[in-house]
Amino acid sequence: MKLSTPQLCNHCLTTLDSWSPGQITMAFLSRARVASSALFAKRAFSSSSTAYNPMFSPDISSQVGSCMPISMMRIGTIIHNIEMNPGQGGKLVRAAGTYATILKDPSASKLCLIRLPSKVEKLIDSQCRATIGVVSNPEHKTKKLRKAGHSRWLGRRPVVRGVAMNPVDHPHGGGEGKSKSSGSRGRQSVTPWGKPTKGGYKTGPLRRRK
Repeated sequence: MKLSTPQLCNHCLTTLDSWSPGQITMAFLSRARVASSALFAKRAFSSSSTAYNPMFSPDISSQVGSCMPISMMRIGTIIHNIEMNPGQGGKLVRAAGTYATILKDPSASKLCLIRLPSKVEKLIDSQCRATIGVVSNPEHKTKKLRKAGHSRWLGRRPVVRGVAMNPVDHPHGGGEGKSKSSGSRGRQSVTPWGKPTKGGYKTGPLRRRK
């Protein structure tokens, strides 16, 4: 199919004498661009051809940024922003520069094996949705804060050691020098409320026995 020479509207023809050569060239180019776009759309979506579906494109790089169920992906696909339950919304792998990898064929079973950025392998429902690709800004972890005020801008308050406090403020406070206790008797590391913080001491609620 041969494209016809683009025609200017009547209003443009009446003011053509006042236009510069550059404006006339741009007008013809814009009309030609519109005509070529219409021709491409007519060929792509004609009744004799099948409409293009990016979901089933063999080139995985063309699907970067697409969100779809994990069951529609292949083994080895790089994904992020993964749901833990179908329809819940993205919960996993959302930090800057992170990604997860599909290790098991998601279409073969209900659960899909995924390797998280922490190298932990987790089973996820294949109906959960995820986004193909890597989260942007991978240089975020190498960024250095310029001054102490930069941490305050991010909402991070200073952390004061317990041994630098007074006895009324922390169990590690007081004493001569850097000592956690009074006298020669040692004391394990505790929280400001007296609970042990090391040695595997469980501070959460007790699990109900079956």
